[in-house]
Amino acid sequence: MALYWRHRLLAEATRVLVSSISSDLVDARLDGRAVAESVRAATRQAVESFTQDADPPALAVVLVGDHPASASYVRGKKKAAAEVGIESTVHRRADGISQHELLELIGTLNADATVDGILVQLPLPDHIDQHAVIEAIDPAKDVDGFHPQNLGRLLIGMPQFTPATPSGIMVLLRRALDDLSGKRAVVVGRSNIVGKPLAALLMQRDANATVTVCHSRTRDLAAHTRAADIVVAAVGQPKLITADMVREGVTVIDVGINRVDDDARERGYRLVGDVDYDAIAPKAHAITPVPGGVGPMTIAMLLRNTLQAAQQRRA
Repeated sequence: MALYWRHRLLAEATRVLVSSISSDLVDARLDGRAVAESVRAATRQAVESFTQDADPPALAVVLVGDHPASASYVRGKKKAAAEVGIESTVHRRADGISQHELLELIGTLNADATVDGILVQLPLPDHIDQHAVIEAIDPAKDVDGFHPQNLGRLLIGMPQFTPATPSGIMVLLRRALDDLSGKRAVVVGRSNIVGKPLAALLMQRDANATVTVCHSRTRDLAAHTRAADIVVAAVGQPKLITADMVREGVTVIDVGINRVDDDARERGYRLVGDVDYDAIAPKAHAITPVPGGVGPMTIAMLLRNTLQAAQQRRA
């Protein structure tokens, strides 16, 4: 039960933090960067307090291959960790690493008493079983919250670690709406990383939303989204959610990050989300931009999970 109450106290601290943010929504734009900075500031203070009597929390990041996006994400996580006082080490391995070799590395990190949290950057090469790698991580060091044990604990309302993107989305929703009780929420996407854990969080007793999960086999998606107070899009399809698919006053969280060709840009492309931001923003109560919405929150919540791992392991 100690983990249950620790989660409840952490959730309450997050609500207090979010309510203290002074900036209001401007033209419905829900600024993930500003909210994430507040979360990081609170984490920085907590790390400073923690390190008065202990070594800094230590995060081990495993990066396989040289995928540009993955490498960029890892650089961002390493920089953010340093800014809040968390030590991080990147273990880089070639794309051709065998699954056995990767599992051996995970085992070494599990056994290393100086490592508090382990993060394996996804996706992994096709020849490696992603589920086997995630399951090999010690649940007490699984700061991504993807291990079956941690997802199971989340489902029954006794989480140890909550996946970073869903927990970041919950902070944004409370920033925009404060009280989620009774709200009709539609989650478009059923991944183990975002859709499923987010649905579980929205259903918990400290949120009390009524949740519908939609996916590629859902019939008449628009009928579901038009009835929703909250729409979360996490499918990886550019501008899938259009203005005619949402009601006035809706709160929209856009998890998608998609590249679309744009000859007017120097790099030849631009980033867009899973929702048509420009068309939906005028009728929304709140909406996250892409970029600058969910992404910064994911890193902020990962840092919070790493601190939590250090606190639990060294208690």
